[in-house]
This record gives sequence, C-alpha cells and structure tokens, in this order.
Amino acid sequence: MGRALVLGRAARGDRVLAVGSNPAKGDQLLTAAEEAGLGDRVGFLAADLSTIAGNDKVIKHVTAEYDAIDALVLAANRHFPERTETSEGLESTFALYYLSRYLLGHGLMSTLAAGPRRPVIINIAGVGLTSGRIHWDDLQLRGRYRTITAQLQAGRANDLLGVAMAARFGRQASYVLYHPGFTRSGYSAMEQINPLTRALIRTIARAAARPVEKAIAPVHDFIDAPPPAPLTAVDRGRPVPLDRQTLDPAAARRLAEVTAGLLVADRTHPTRGNDAR
Repeated sequence: MGRALVLGRAARGDRVLAVGSNPAKGDQLLTAAEEAGLGDRVGFLAADLSTIAGNDKVIKHVTAEYDAIDALVLAANRHFPERTETSEGLESTFALYYLSRYLLGHGLMSTLAAGPRRPVIINIAGVGLTSGRIHWDDLQLRGRYRTITAQLQAGRANDLLGVAMAARFGRQASYVLYHPGFTRSGYSAMEQINPLTRALIRTIARAAARPVEKAIAPVHDFIDAPPPAPLTAVDRGRPVPLDRQTLDPAAARRLAEVTAGLLVADRTHPTRGNDAR
C-alpha cells in the first residue's frame, strides 16, 4: 500500500518522502520511481520507526528539508509472533504501530501547519473494529502477550490517538482514522507468522482481499480534499460514528497522559518501559 500510494502521489505531481526500515526496499522504490519518470519527486529515508530515536530522526530530517508538508500518512506496522522489545525497552507492536504515530503527529505538527492549505494526518489502522482493549495495568503486555492482543490494543490506541489529536490540533489540521480492510498488499507484515497461519490468510485473501488501488483510493481523496472536521473516521467506506465507545474522549485523554509520561520515563531510562497504574 505504501509503495502504491507514494508512486500514485508522485504521479499526481506531489513531492513525496517515504520512510521505512529496509534500505533495500527503499532502493527498489526509488528505482521504480526513476523508471516511471518520477525520480525527482520521490525520496526515501531509512529509519527504525519502532524506536523513539528513529522517529526523532524523521522529525529532524523533515523539519530541516521541508518548509511545510500537506499530508502525513501513518501506516507502519508489523506482526510479532512472540513478545519482543525495542532497543529502548518498549513492546515492539505498541512502539511501532501506536507510539511512532503519536511521535510523528506531534513532532511534525508545526511543519504541517506551516503551509497555505489545511493539512491532513491519515492514520491507517483499524477504526470501526470494537475488538480488543487498552490494557491499562499492563500496557507493555509483559504478562499476557499474544500477537492478536498486541495488534488489537495498538489499534484501539490509534483510535484514541485520533480523538486526542483532533481535540488538541483540530484547528490546525484534519485527522483521519481510516480502516482499509483486508488488502491484497503482499503480506510483508506477516513474514514472521507461522507458515500454516500465513498460508490460511493468503488463501482467504485471494477470495476476499481488496486490490491495493481500491484500498488506497480514499487516502488519495483525503489528501486531495482534507475533511473540514477535526476528526473523520471511516471503516471500509463507511463513516464511523464519533460517539462510539472506542473513541471515548476520556479514554483518549488518559492515554495521551500515559503516553507523555512513558516518553519522559523512557528518555530518562532508555532500557526500561513504563506502564499505567
């Protein structure tokens, strides 16, 4: 999805910066852009978005290289079959799927707001789903880790992130929570899932998954015409009511406070995570 979106935006005339942890895939993207005559519009920055340091690298690069940006698309995610921690001591799914989006949204807000048009942040996650919850007493899932538990918790955290960002920055930027649904996108995020489960998912996907171009079409629309509302939530083409329990403003404020506290603790103690109590 990311590759198709980058090349699609460049073909529309945009200057696009892609961020990823795999330099080889970055080189492939740049080669594809060159072959399509879009080499002058596409850049790639290698950064580990599962770490605070990696996100800081992106923020510093963007603020130094760009006077303003019109859109920020947040889509990084990966499945971890066993609980792993980042080099900074945080559970990897939480760090990559949720915390990086918190950091980039906050860290790039001034650059987003600097342009002449209303900017938009698009968080591609699982809005509209109601499964999963925030494990307030064990945010890092030390005692109850399962791949799906971690994915669902991060998905619900992104729902609340959208609510909190819209409440704080709604006058400066539009925030969109978008769930594209099951997408035929290469399944690179599932490389570490056990082979039987991966084969089953691919079998189902051949029958049920949507083509990438169809899945990203709404993202193009959001970029071309940012919604005027501070927060928009769309699940596979259907608007999600903003009064849904998974978008509870009180829970959003609580998570924002917990996250801010976690970041303070993590910067002070780089090898130790922190839970809400």
